[in-house]
Amino acid sequence: MRLRLYHHGDGARIAYREAGTGPGLALFHSLGLSHREWEPVVEPLSQRFRIVLPDLPLHGDSEDRPRHPYTPAWLAEVVAGFCSEVLGPRPLVGGHDLGAELLLRAVLDGGLTPRRLVLMPNRLHRRAEHHAGRSLWRGAAMAAAVPGLDRLLARGAPLVFRPAVGERLSVQRNPAARDLVRHALADVPGNPGRARSWAKFARNWPSEPQRELFDAYRHVTVPTLLLWADEDPMHPLAVARQALDLLPDAQLRVLDRAGFLLAYDDPVGLARELISFCG
Repeated sequence: MRLRLYHHGDGARIAYREAGTGPGLALFHSLGLSHREWEPVVEPLSQRFRIVLPDLPLHGDSEDRPRHPYTPAWLAEVVAGFCSEVLGPRPLVGGHDLGAELLLRAVLDGGLTPRRLVLMPNRLHRRAEHHAGRSLWRGAAMAAAVPGLDRLLARGAPLVFRPAVGERLSVQRNPAARDLVRHALADVPGNPGRARSWAKFARNWPSEPQRELFDAYRHVTVPTLLLWADEDPMHPLAVARQALDLLPDAQLRVLDRAGFLLAYDDPVGLARELISFCG
């Protein structure tokens, strides 16, 4: 896959990989991971699409300098700008977890009008499951704003998020998911600046239920696919069914025996559904 860079208007850089030819399809990864989340489906998708895999800000090879705000509005603006420049008007886009939330926010803010929108498991309007664990993570990330703690937390993150975490995120216990987590944290220990930037993100990212989405869903008029997993404890199927009734032009598809890492649990099913909807 070819590595390229997109430079936002304020200088923020987004690293992305691309492969294949045809209509452009961008897939945005989940919180804490990288473009490698989609590695198992690159080959089948690149036979039908120009597949574009960005690293979100604070992830992979993308922007992590503390000078940016890392607010939800800023992140959505960067995502919308990336899609416009790299994919052109009316792109095909999909996202998982954080990536899906940013795409939905970009659509609602008016910065992005995709031809097709794929929302994979994310919290949507509900508070995230395992809220206590996420609160602990949030508190630890925010502590990096304290001088001296940024280096300590940067060194400690790989000790907490070990490669085995990736395998536990896969219902199929796919051992390849270990490399996914290992790669996502490879540059963290020597980068206290990234830790300070994560502190900004943690402070600004909403943790409570986003009930305003109940009224906002009606404004998402683009064809939307809710592509869910049946065994993801962090994003239960019930939240997708609730949103399905409120989105004007949406359908729900469920991958059986799949957990948080859809591409590692059911790459064939995931590629099939993306090709069918976007294709």
